[in-house]
Amino acid sequence: MNKRLKNFLAPILAVSVLAASGYALAQQAPKPETLIKWRQSVFQVIAWNSGRIKANVDGQYNKEEVIKAANTIAALSKSGLGSLFVPGTEQGKGWHDTAAKAEVFKDTAHFDELGAAFSKEAVELASVAANGDQAAVKAQFGKLGRSCKACHDDFKSKD
Repeated sequence: MNKRLKNFLAPILAVSVLAASGYALAQQAPKPETLIKWRQSVFQVIAWNSGRIKANVDGQYNKEEVIKAANTIAALSKSGLGSLFVPGTEQGKGWHDTAAKAEVFKDTAHFDELGAAFSKEAVELASVAANGDQAAVKAQFGKLGRSCKACHDDFKSKD
């Protein structure tokens, strides 16, 4: 092979090998503690945004703040959060010990049903928030809270 062709092909081959190895690494399943951290992080962001909405419906109402928070919760509810609850993550530590009960991994149909209810209420909250009616947002926020509580009652260990 002539030198010019070698010099041309060598970088292409190197990039191809790096890309293939990067793809292989990307296909590996995350470690259980990583999945636990991710779901704990998502729930922390949901809690923060829920607090923002609660402060607005109970006090000085800022429509734009509520819309941002409601849209964030809706997006997270549709992000595939349930896929972070996989066998092998029923115990362990992410940022802290997991609070997921073992039932999450046994009664997946009920868990999925409650997740769908949460997502429905979150999407509806985002829709209601866009209209700017504080009373309607407060009522829908209550429905969202009840969907959270239903899942916590069945699938989250008490602190």
